[in-house]
Amino acid sequence: MRDALDLELASLTKRYGAAAAVDAVSHVFASGRYCCLLGPSGCGKSTTLRMIAGHETATSGDIVLGADNITHAPPAARGTAMMFQSYALFPHLSVWENVAFSLKMKGVEKNERRRRAMTLLEMVEIAPMAERRPAQLSGGQQQRVALARALITEPRVLLLDEPLSALDPFLRVRMRVELKRLQRELGVTFIHVTHGQDEAMALSDDIIVMNGGRIEQSGSPREVFDAPRTEFVARFMGGHNVLANGAGKIAVRADRTRLSRSGEGALSATVTGAEFQGTVVIVAMRAADGAELSATLSDAAFYADPFDPGATVTVGWDHADQHALAG
Repeated sequence: MRDALDLELASLTKRYGAAAAVDAVSHVFASGRYCCLLGPSGCGKSTTLRMIAGHETATSGDIVLGADNITHAPPAARGTAMMFQSYALFPHLSVWENVAFSLKMKGVEKNERRRRAMTLLEMVEIAPMAERRPAQLSGGQQQRVALARALITEPRVLLLDEPLSALDPFLRVRMRVELKRLQRELGVTFIHVTHGQDEAMALSDDIIVMNGGRIEQSGSPREVFDAPRTEFVARFMGGHNVLANGAGKIAVRADRTRLSRSGEGALSATVTGAEFQGTVVIVAMRAADGAELSATLSDAAFYADPFDPGATVTVGWDHADQHALAG
């Protein structure tokens, strides 16, 4: 693969009439990093990805890869490749022919096309199925073929539009490991769109949280989870209680929240339910002002002294564990 380059978005905007799907987004995707655009449906993350790929025209702003402004370049001349959510494999072609299709369009000789395709199929661990058709493959195997097809063009930036959404939960976790392994081995910048918080935290070096067409916060997974800047980020990332105090709103991680049946604490709440999650139990509560709260307890601690629905509890935390939110 070619050397990776920084990708910069400068006030990138996409409007549909008066509505801004992406609103003056500026960000630098550092070279050789696994980056996740994270946010709810309609936040602008897929539109941003399609503008980078050249499949959507930017209303204004710039997309710069290394020293090259690629804002108006055709997709094939950008140094990027895109792996689509649907995989979009050709049903009448074999696996290796699907992977090598772009080389055929460039006039590369057949033996060389096959050699390069087989190298990538070995990398994604599906070479023994090179002669099969897509219909003879599982969803996970089709995904590997689509990934190899995107990589054969030797992109500087690989764009992935919710590539794991069609897989079952077990295979999704397995493919997360494979995607991260490949990104590290290749050293190519990956920009991965997802609405799954767990997926983004497991895969990324950098998370970019989007909301309403703008970037709400960016940073490492640990930075974003441990120190959400806004109420939106705290709630969307999950695992936080958002509470009001005299100075504004604060976030407290659910796993740093303590429960007791009596004693000192910040507030009183009523237990509304408990979810067993294997090693932990998530206790849901409602405060007197209607705020929804949760506490993450070890399964051993919970079952030694369970909190049943309807029980009144005192909720507390260490002052060092509360985090002030902007706005």
